[in-house]
Amino acid sequence: MFQLAHGKEPRTPQDSPSDASSIVSVTPPHHYVEKYVSAVECQTDVVPLRDPILLDDIDYSPSKYQIFMGRFWDTFKKPPKERAFVQRLDFYLLLYSMVSFIIKTLDSGNISNAFVSGMKEELALNQQERNLFSMTFDLGGLVGAIPSQFILIRIRPSIWLPSCEIVWSLLVMGMASSKCARDVYVFRFFIGMTQAVAYPGFSMVLGSWYLPEELAKRLSLYDGSYTIANMLAGYLQALVYATLNGKYGLSGWRWLFLIDGIIGIPLAIIGYFCIPDFPTTTRVFWLGVDHRKYAVARMAEAGRKPPRKLTWGRVWGWAKTWRPYGCVFPLVMFAISSTYSYFNLWLKSLEVYTVEQVNLIPTGGFALGLVSAYTLANLSDLTGRRCPWLLIAIFFRFLSSVLLAIWNVPFWIKMTAFFLPMAGEPTWALLTTWIQEVFQDDAELRGILPAVGGALASGVKAGLPLALFPTDQAPEYKFGYKVTTVIIFVEFWAVVFFWYMTKRELKQRKVVLNRFGLPVLHDECLAQISVDPVQLNFRRKRGE
Repeated sequence: MFQLAHGKEPRTPQDSPSDASSIVSVTPPHHYVEKYVSAVECQTDVVPLRDPILLDDIDYSPSKYQIFMGRFWDTFKKPPKERAFVQRLDFYLLLYSMVSFIIKTLDSGNISNAFVSGMKEELALNQQERNLFSMTFDLGGLVGAIPSQFILIRIRPSIWLPSCEIVWSLLVMGMASSKCARDVYVFRFFIGMTQAVAYPGFSMVLGSWYLPEELAKRLSLYDGSYTIANMLAGYLQALVYATLNGKYGLSGWRWLFLIDGIIGIPLAIIGYFCIPDFPTTTRVFWLGVDHRKYAVARMAEAGRKPPRKLTWGRVWGWAKTWRPYGCVFPLVMFAISSTYSYFNLWLKSLEVYTVEQVNLIPTGGFALGLVSAYTLANLSDLTGRRCPWLLIAIFFRFLSSVLLAIWNVPFWIKMTAFFLPMAGEPTWALLTTWIQEVFQDDAELRGILPAVGGALASGVKAGLPLALFPTDQAPEYKFGYKVTTVIIFVEFWAVVFFWYMTKRELKQRKVVLNRFGLPVLHDECLAQISVDPVQLNFRRKRGE
């Protein structure tokens, strides 16, 4: 059966017109989400036509074991052809994007580790300059994120993303040559600029290949690479410092940046061959002609539009709608309300933990974030809903901020409060997934909006932490946690507003939900089931 965007029940076969003999329908395999296009609006009770290339496994029925395992990872219950295709995407595209993000995040963590591992003394730095290094990095992200997405529309992702990664690697290696704070500022600015290319770029590419039942888990794992990298950063610094400090006259912190950059260059070269661009433009070696046709058919059936020419008229058209404001605002609110980085300052202030314990205890939060990212994303994919799980993630962060704003709570509650923000870490990935689906009619818009959100967040983050969390007030801040509580509260309602506007748009634009639960235009729905809109209107006027 079909489902209306506005929730009306479809007509029964007895109520449907009988002159639909020319319409050929194919019953879709039951492993898909059971959501179909409106039969009321289309005046027929048949399902949409499917591309013949998608019908090879039409009679496939997964075993009970496959259905059970499919609740944890979707490829288990897929038909053989689709399973092999998605596994190919996971191996080349998802795995590469995760490793790439881990390497970039290592650098972000390494600047803090280097600062306390000899960099401060060798370059004669003060404590405030550590915060300024982060500020210049964020300013670079502000400058680089949005232009990169416009360039990505003109240049293939398989060329642009790895090329930026090579430049990024050279800049990171250049950090090892720094002789004063000024050198670090310059390198950090351009590293931030080239690194800002990655997240929105890979989000756009991933969103162009995976279906709704697959996407949230993949984007959350990609986003979760951040937590993996932060867990590894401290261990890597300790290993490098113990084995390479003083080797060939270089300090351990300099070796740290050299190794990070050296790893990045061959990884970037691999990216030229692993990143598949988009289904309609791909030319990678690991996808044959049939794979490419299959990918195009999958995305066309889901209603996801391929890239097209971007004009200033389209950009102006975006500015006149709710879309950019409705999704960018919660993205910015999430990015500027992070408090987890202040956990170790509280642990150190207790004067009961060793230096190693102060560095290792927060890694438990990163592990929690990884588990939360998979769990909430998997539940989101299984239920086909984004908003409820997104609000749950936000609630974890809100509760944490409230408890820290109160501050005078028992020790175990405060420890829990410091861990809780990582349970809400999937917020950005779930919201990005939702954007990829709600705005699937415009490939450029869904690629640019996360970049705009990241850029604006970088601009705000460049100065806000200095005002809310000054070093001399650590670990109890006068306004910091109180302000983040308000920000997260506003973020919660901003997500509710986004949900409301998506529902409102479904009605205003005469958009219906296809069987994946994704919005498609009404006329496209009719085309999928071989109904002529003009003939349908004529029949309606005659009362048929």
